[in-house]
Amino acid sequence: MVSARKGWFIAIEGGEGSGKSSVHAELGATLRMRGRAIVLTREPGGTPLGEQIRSLVLAQTSVETEVTELLLFEAARAQLVATVIRPALARGEVVICDRFAASSVAYQGFGRGLGRDLVERANAIATGGLRPDLTLLLDLPAAAGLARRAGAGAVNHFDVETLAFHERVRAGYHDLANDAPDSWRVIDASRPIDDVVAECEAAVLSLID
Repeated sequence: MVSARKGWFIAIEGGEGSGKSSVHAELGATLRMRGRAIVLTREPGGTPLGEQIRSLVLAQTSVETEVTELLLFEAARAQLVATVIRPALARGEVVICDRFAASSVAYQGFGRGLGRDLVERANAIATGGLRPDLTLLLDLPAAAGLARRAGAGAVNHFDVETLAFHERVRAGYHDLANDAPDSWRVIDASRPIDDVVAECEAAVLSLID
């Protein structure tokens, strides 16, 4: 017998102000209307432990070291994978996660300067090797994303980092996308949000349908 395909795992990535939360919600609504069983979750967060860690790492008063920050993210990730993502995939559901392991490579590996190799080793431990079937990278210049965040009045620990930091984050995302063109889709997020959502929906539906 050939076993049935289990669920699909989709991650939405991007810098600050790229529109991830809007795309996340719209994708969920579209798939529900099409009768799909879905789980919407986020990083850090998605579990009681993860939400507590989120409040720590996104507070304007940061944790003390780059390694501490990385390991807090990895702890939240390990809990999310074990208790939410893997069980949902085993049930055949579609999991859509606002950020996943690539965020740590971009933010801690490139932005903080810890290096891609170190962060990917930590990711492998936290995820047990789980990777998204599709990663949607919502891409726009760092300055434009920060301007959006400022216009919305939103400020977290990462919003107050330098432009150079956010440009390194964007470069990290492009490094990952270039290495995995079959599973990454780079979306121009400088366009109107309806256009961005439409392209993301088309990419997801072409995968799971």
